Amino acid sequence: MRLTRRDALAVLAGLGLVSGGAALVETFDPPTADGQRESANVDTVATMVAAGEVVYPNGVEGVDEFVETYVLGRASDDDRESGFSETAADLDAVARDWHDAPFAELDAETRDTLLRQLGTPTADPVPDGTLSERIRFHVVNELLYAFYASPTGGELVGIENPIGYGGGTESYRRASMDERAVDGGVSDEVDDA
Repeated sequence: MRLTRRDALAVLAGLGLVSGGAALVETFDPPTADGQRESANVDTVATMVAAGEVVYPNGVEGVDEFVETYVLGRASDDDRESGFSETAADLDAVARDWHDAPFAELDAETRDTLLRQLGTPTADPVPDGTLSERIRFHVVNELLYAFYASPTGGELVGIENPIGYGGGTESYRRASMDERAVDGGVSDEVDDA
């Protein structure tokens, strides 16, 4: 399974954040004189990409471009951008404190262990709560929402037309119920008692 920027754009369109590919260009920070984006955004995106690599199912490809597009598009909302940046910085600080390296530079197993040690799998998603609650809200839940609301991720769990991805009329013409349900709702296997 390969995620693409197009998948991320479909999710952002479903959220009403983009209307066509051109709108996303405005959410990217313009390069500085040396060709680099602002370091705060690069660190946030790198941390979110690293989290996506351990949160998403094994074997998913294209995580970096998908997460980067989603995070930068979602950051057009100042509150979301602030939540992403602050939480990613705090997560990165814990990684540096516990493992002497930024979160994005840790191997996948260490990143997964760190998230588990922080209690994020069982934490309630609270935008301004404890660190574990904020990581659950701003990092884990955002990444999972983006994944399963995308056409590719949604297909994995049987959602043919996630929000923002119409899928065309063909998906509405295919019968999703078995033949017995369509023929009157009663199976021939039911005995008349």
